[in-house]
Amino acid sequence: MNLQKQIKSDLTTAIKAKDEEGKDTLRVILGEFGRLDKKKLSDDEVVKILKKLIKSEKEMLEIKGVATDSRFISIIENYLPKMATEAEITNWIEQHIDFSEFKNKMQAMGLIMKHFGATADGKVVKKILLQISSDS
Repeated sequence: MNLQKQIKSDLTTAIKAKDEEGKDTLRVILGEFGRLDKKKLSDDEVVKILKKLIKSEKEMLEIKGVATDSRFISIIENYLPKMATEAEITNWIEQHIDFSEFKNKMQAMGLIMKHFGATADGKVVKKILLQISSDS
């Protein structure tokens, strides 16, 4: 079952369980899907939408001066793929990237992000590459 179908199914479950916050959050997500021209979305497209929702919620909470974690965010994060750790990313880089092929180490970022896709945060990859650059 793809993510889009899973979210629709979970909405039905939340309605039956009378989980108001869960129901409202899932409706917001489905509303975002409805704004797009496509009716069927790939999991990567769904993940992008979910990350955008989390980012905007965190920004709104920061503006309000409230803690930047909420049930809304935690519900959405349940649908995101498990993120690769710094150690996993560093290990993969050490095994698969030959920096002699690049003018500078940051040029390897595209290759790394292509491998990890949505499971790696670009900021974390950049931090690792900067660390590697400063070490050598």
